Amino acid sequence: MKDEKIAICIMSGGLDSLCAAAYIKNYKKYKIKIITFSYGQKAKREIIQSKKLAKDLNSDEYRIVDINFMKELYGSSNALTNSKLSIPSKFDQSIVVPIRNAIFITIAAAWAFSVDADLIVFGAHADDFHYPDCRPKFIQSITNTLNMGEEDKIKNGIKRKVSIWSPSLEGITKYQLLKLGHEILGDTIFESWSCYSNGKKIHQNAVQCGECESCISRKMAFSRAGIEDKTIYAKN
Repeated sequence: MKDEKIAICIMSGGLDSLCAAAYIKNYKKYKIKIITFSYGQKAKREIIQSKKLAKDLNSDEYRIVDINFMKELYGSSNALTNSKLSIPSKFDQSIVVPIRNAIFITIAAAWAFSVDADLIVFGAHADDFHYPDCRPKFIQSITNTLNMGEEDKIKNGIKRKVSIWSPSLEGITKYQLLKLGHEILGDTIFESWSCYSNGKKIHQNAVQCGECESCISRKMAFSRAGIEDKTIYAKN
């Protein structure tokens, strides 16, 4: 079994997942492989940014996984994939995508067990308490379940046991995570895409809307962190 530490980092192209991956790579000294999901989300721009940011992080491997069929299955259940539903400016249940993290983590775990990685990382932080699949008890439960699915190989020493880490497990808030990411990456963090929409065009350039719940949370996090927000928004 390999001695090197390998982490599979789930990265949307947003601020939280970028900072979480940077933290694991630079402070925990993991070799990282990055996985991004195209699941029918309105914010296609985040996928474009994730590919660029994976290069900035010097990831060992990068994959985009196409699960766009989920959009049809989700139907009108949420505003992030359904074009007929408007995206709210503050949290409500319409922005909760059914078991999205469970799907992402399960696919990431299949990759982890296949390449002998021992860690899966995603960007859920302590302020994500609104989302059931970001809470520590969910993370602990799915960790146990996924390892149970490979328990024979783990017991025989053929595979490593996989752990799942997110900032929420350590009580790290969004602004604290942002500060950690800024310490490591500097202004690269402004290239992340938080907007739940695909942005708005200003002078032929797509910029983040500045009005959706995610954009507003981003602005608040920079303010709390005491870092000048250099993100360009359509509405400040």
